[in-house]
Amino acid sequence: MNAPLSPPRPIQALPDQLISQIAAGEVVERPAAVVKELLENALDAGATTIVIRLEQGGIKRIAITDNGRGIAADQMPLALARHATSKITSLNDLENVATLGFRGEALASIASVALLTLTTRSADAPHAWQLGGGDPETSLRVMPASGAQGTTVDVQDLYFNTPARRKFLKSDQTEYGHCAEVVRRIALSRPDVAFSLTHNGKTVDHWQVAEIARRSAHILGDEFAGARLPLDETAGGVRLHGFAGLPTASKSRADAQYFYVNGRFVRDKLLTHAVRAAYQDVLHGDRYPAYVLALEIDPAQVDVNVHPSKIEVRFRDSRSIHQFVFHAVSRALAQTSATAFGNAPAPLSAPSAVMPWRREQQGNFSAAFAGSSAASPSGPTSGPASGNASAGYTSSQTPYSAPNSATNSAAYAADFAARRASPAGVAQTMADYGALFSRPATSGETSARSGSNAAASLPAEEFPLGFALAQLHGIFILAQNTQGLVIVDMHAAHERILYEQLKDALDADAMQVQAMLIPVTFHADPVEVGTVEEHEAILQALGFDIAVLSPTTLAVRAVPALLRNADAQTLARDVLRDVREYGGSRVLLERRNELLGTLACHTAVRANRMLSAPEMNALLRQMEMTDRADQCNHGRPTWIQLGHGDLDKLFLRGQ
Repeated sequence: MNAPLSPPRPIQALPDQLISQIAAGEVVERPAAVVKELLENALDAGATTIVIRLEQGGIKRIAITDNGRGIAADQMPLALARHATSKITSLNDLENVATLGFRGEALASIASVALLTLTTRSADAPHAWQLGGGDPETSLRVMPASGAQGTTVDVQDLYFNTPARRKFLKSDQTEYGHCAEVVRRIALSRPDVAFSLTHNGKTVDHWQVAEIARRSAHILGDEFAGARLPLDETAGGVRLHGFAGLPTASKSRADAQYFYVNGRFVRDKLLTHAVRAAYQDVLHGDRYPAYVLALEIDPAQVDVNVHPSKIEVRFRDSRSIHQFVFHAVSRALAQTSATAFGNAPAPLSAPSAVMPWRREQQGNFSAAFAGSSAASPSGPTSGPASGNASAGYTSSQTPYSAPNSATNSAAYAADFAARRASPAGVAQTMADYGALFSRPATSGETSARSGSNAAASLPAEEFPLGFALAQLHGIFILAQNTQGLVIVDMHAAHERILYEQLKDALDADAMQVQAMLIPVTFHADPVEVGTVEEHEAILQALGFDIAVLSPTTLAVRAVPALLRNADAQTLARDVLRDVREYGGSRVLLERRNELLGTLACHTAVRANRMLSAPEMNALLRQMEMTDRADQCNHGRPTWIQLGHGDLDKLFLRGQ
């Protein structure tokens, strides 16, 4: 039974204290929100050292001290007033926010639900001043106090006057965990500031001023530090920099993802979607990448005033930002190969100089797999996929085999170094490879001696995967390089090679469109109809011809040729949703890549296929020249490195 309605009351203005407490419900959600607001104020004040002291998870006490500019004594009462701030003065300032705080709500909201004491000293003040505290007689007066330049905000007994809100708080340890995470987020964004975190009198974390590489390693741990890719790209006045974690450093939870926009930590679905899409090819579906990325953009191009906690933003040109972030992260991940970063103990110092050479010369090694559908760009799409790709390996095609002497190895290395400066020189070197080394490798032969000579004499950066020694159970390739033993999953490696070649071949052609013999019509809501009318050019660029037949009916008249067998209605709805939310569509790329991945998996060399030494070495060379070669399409690693130290530990050598 419904409760009886209360009698109507006259409209009346709310008292200021109640207004502040209502506002506090949005701003001061839990102790972590207080920590966030006070830290942002400290950074806006130019602090270079910040000390955070917590008691009972921040419920009992939150005290934050900084060495910033401080507040003049005559402005201290105004600092605790609602909607009073020094950071914006006009609508133009609001549309160009360059500070972390700007609303003038934080201190007033906190003071309305806790006992707040503000102690501050500006550079020209002879001593510090204090405002607030628990004594009603002095809490509204500015009193002289002792203290160094900067500000200390001491917040005690959170929600002491709103017990209903306090009941919703969790345990002290849980609330402390949320506070500590806020401190970590802000510390990651400002490596130029020293932070110290204390809980119940015990120092938990202390971060000195350092480079972002060192700060991120300290906060996210050695695992992330040893498996991250540096990223720094600029386009059209927008810059994205930071670190993208390798797929091997992925996690089961999304708790190591830090994205910043103009120094502000955000959880924006557009940015999250762009990064996730970039990892699509190298990460298993139930794993989450780790990253620390910072986007710098003109403040006029982003609106930060869309959420009470300012954790969400809105971009004026969301499509361009999405594409920029996606392509920037994709380019960084494309270098996950043995030749670039990968898992090799000694990565190249300038991988960007290697990548164009690898891309241009990738096709030169396809001869080792002649007869395989990946050898020809038109092969995969013109015929059915074959489950047996062994015909692609012929012992007569030997573009690479291990050199048979240290002398010849040294001669080859010198010649290669001289010729690799130009694509033509590299191509000629590859063509002359067999002539430089007179001993042809016979089918099934593996020479430990020749592999040893090659690994010992050739530069490690030229052949980081070394040379094949043997094949294990028809599944793994064992190779030797200068660091030790390399173990390769040949099916996973070949699958990635074929997949990247299929994508490159398809991307080289314009989007092929398949017209529908009979257009597919379906009922659409007004939002979908409006999307078609507003984004017609984008849909056509994606290969779709969708017409509006009536205010409630759409007709699909053409789709991308590669997806002609997909359900046109479902595909169209998914694409319209993506175009509406992100200004573009990842659905097509994901569907396309799923098809290509299946084709590559079915075409790649199968287990129990015995390979000759030249064939194994050709596969290693292909891996070194293929983007994202460290993982197969499903996110599994394609190879691992066992160094000399690892092998010594296995056999207890030196112990």
